[in-house]
Amino acid sequence: MNAIRWFGAFVGMILFMHSATWAQPYPVKPVRVVVVFPPGGATDVVARFVFQKMSEQLNQQFPIDNRAGAGGTIGADIVAKCPPDGYTIMVYSQTLVANAHLYQNLPYDSIKDFIGITPVTRLINMLAVHPQLPARTTREFINLAKVRPGEMLYGSAGVGASQHLSMSLFANVAGAKMTHVPFKGGAPAVLAMIGGEIHSILTPVAEVYPYLKSGRLRPLAVSTPQRTTQFPEIPAIAETLKGFEFVGWFGAFVPAGTPRPIVDKLNAELKKAVADTDVAAKLSAQVLDPMYSTPEEFAKLLRSDYEKYREIVKLSGARID
Repeated sequence: MNAIRWFGAFVGMILFMHSATWAQPYPVKPVRVVVVFPPGGATDVVARFVFQKMSEQLNQQFPIDNRAGAGGTIGADIVAKCPPDGYTIMVYSQTLVANAHLYQNLPYDSIKDFIGITPVTRLINMLAVHPQLPARTTREFINLAKVRPGEMLYGSAGVGASQHLSMSLFANVAGAKMTHVPFKGGAPAVLAMIGGEIHSILTPVAEVYPYLKSGRLRPLAVSTPQRTTQFPEIPAIAETLKGFEFVGWFGAFVPAGTPRPIVDKLNAELKKAVADTDVAAKLSAQVLDPMYSTPEEFAKLLRSDYEKYREIVKLSGARID
């Protein structure tokens, strides 16, 4: 009888400790934010803006951990294998679902192994060229590429990265042959263009914005269906190539299995962060529009983009074994 009482007391203590642990306010320790691309790129910029505000809101640290490589798959694999306890968050773009069609043997499932908390920004790309290139409009750039087939070099953050897929789509729609040159991140690709190694790039505005103001790069057009409020003088690609659009997003994710109360907490706090006047102004200055959705709405967007990028990747001919 004493043994039974002792066992019952032991079980009760364990249950009490378990409930007490879950009763603690989240987060009770620093939350690692894994950015799957190198420092200085658009993904990194967004993460630092948003999660600095999260630190202020929750009085807890959200240190940025850049785990770049292989189009973001290295960082994503790390996060997929982390405990689903809310203490590891991943910041990624639509490349997450594009990679599902690029890589034959990903060590994770792009849809099933993550929970999308919310997208945090809408991603606007800009077509920019080296200032010595004799093209000042999208039409002139296309004509130049047609006159010099295969000689026009465009850069990207790697095979299958958004810069690669967007420019491949652009070249196909324009009927021009261009050559892709991959780099280890968007920022290195931009620096390579400044150095004259490549001629053009179609990349998030945040990655080229500082160099547009200094004249080290020349902007030609944005990838939205219409001109942006931030750059009303810069045409949309669609003004030359009717119907062209390539708009993405950056979003926050946690490993699958993360408890719903934690997902809801992060969703609510991220909503507040991207709605903050200061954060919104910083994002807008980089031509990044604050964005928010429920986890259910984000899941629907992920499934839709998964199918959309199946066709874009197929068109590009890109494949990574």
